[in-house]
Amino acid sequence: MPSRNLEDQRREKDGIVYFDRGTLTGKNSRQYDRFAIQTHFVEVGEDQAELVRRYVLPLAQDGDVLSFGAKVMAMCTRNVKTKEEVHPGFWAKKLAPFAGINETGVGMHEPYKLQLVIDICGLPRVLFAAFVSAVTRPFGVHGLFYKICGKGVAGIDGFYFRSSFDRYKELALINPPNPVELCNQLEKDTGIPVVLMDANDIDQNQLGKCSDFPLTDEEIQDAMADNPSGQGDELTPLILIRPLS
Repeated sequence: MPSRNLEDQRREKDGIVYFDRGTLTGKNSRQYDRFAIQTHFVEVGEDQAELVRRYVLPLAQDGDVLSFGAKVMAMCTRNVKTKEEVHPGFWAKKLAPFAGINETGVGMHEPYKLQLVIDICGLPRVLFAAFVSAVTRPFGVHGLFYKICGKGVAGIDGFYFRSSFDRYKELALINPPNPVELCNQLEKDTGIPVVLMDANDIDQNQLGKCSDFPLTDEEIQDAMADNPSGQGDELTPLILIRPLS
């Protein structure tokens, strides 16, 4: 997937590289500037507050808010599974070839990923979800597998052979179960309001935000409508949102 980090968007300040994603106008006519901040490849166990101090605070102004990518938060909080920890069984291998594949990488077409869902949800629920999905798909109904499984399985990423990063081919990332608490703590540690987003080119899923986040849920969706984080190898999981007067 081509990178969205275009050269004419590239900016640099004090060694921090970021990309000006332009201004969006929301449904209530409020406007937002968005700056996609490029980081190093974040590894398991890194400190999320230190990432914000290093990359975001030198660029932030009063009134700015931060969208923190769920994938990087999962790495920081160690909500990950390696292929060595997941052992695909009969049903994972049997069902995976029938799962859909699309350009975002969302899907259960990888036996390792499907086995992880079975481990989380239990085999009976997964079999029922797979049956309902197979029956309703010819009628244009999509997404029931994830709704039936629940437990955040739609947010599982990784074990993805088409990933731009080899690390994600061997690692699965699971959305943290306590997003509001993480956002509150991150704001306390860094001073900037935080929303945790699991975004792709289809959905901008808001997992949680700090208790005093100044934008409404609808305004967050407006500001993130074009997925400014990107979907390829951008390495821009931190989006500085600047609401305009």
